[in-house]
Amino acid sequence: MTIEELFKDKSVKAKAKVAQIGEWLLENTLPSDELLAFAETQNATNRATCIEAIEYATKKNPNLADETVFFFVTKALKEDEPRIKWESAKVIANISSKYSDKLDSATTNLLENAVHNGTVVRWATALALGEILKLKTSRNIKLMPVLEKLSEAEEDNGVKKKYLDAIKKAKK
Repeated sequence: MTIEELFKDKSVKAKAKVAQIGEWLLENTLPSDELLAFAETQNATNRATCIEAIEYATKKNPNLADETVFFFVTKALKEDEPRIKWESAKVIANISSKYSDKLDSATTNLLENAVHNGTVVRWATALALGEILKLKTSRNIKLMPVLEKLSEAEEDNGVKKKYLDAIKKAKK
């Protein structure tokens, strides 16, 4: 079955599509550049499913994400669709340590999403920003006070906890 056939098959639910594509990525039977090329041509819902599959795979093996994937999800953080924003942020969280020297644009885009009205977008953003903070790079001089302010202003306890846990670990 090809990726096109998988998306055309309406009997396959979204979560099953994510798992199947994720497994293809993990098994190296679907190259990530092929998935990204497909995602570029899709509507927001299908593009989000493709990014979620990347998140699924990079959670198990962060090394699957090459620079093309990293730059794709960094750019996708700026899209309008909330699910694309939060799935992209989760991918960044999974692979941030691999690209610690290239995180400036991702950090900028994440900070824009940190005040999004969607709780899931803010939670995933807090997760990614927390992972970046825990890398303890020179970026933390500017990032730490920003995340402290975000955590103080955040009303959702789950989002706030993501920030506070990362801040605590970064200060050790």
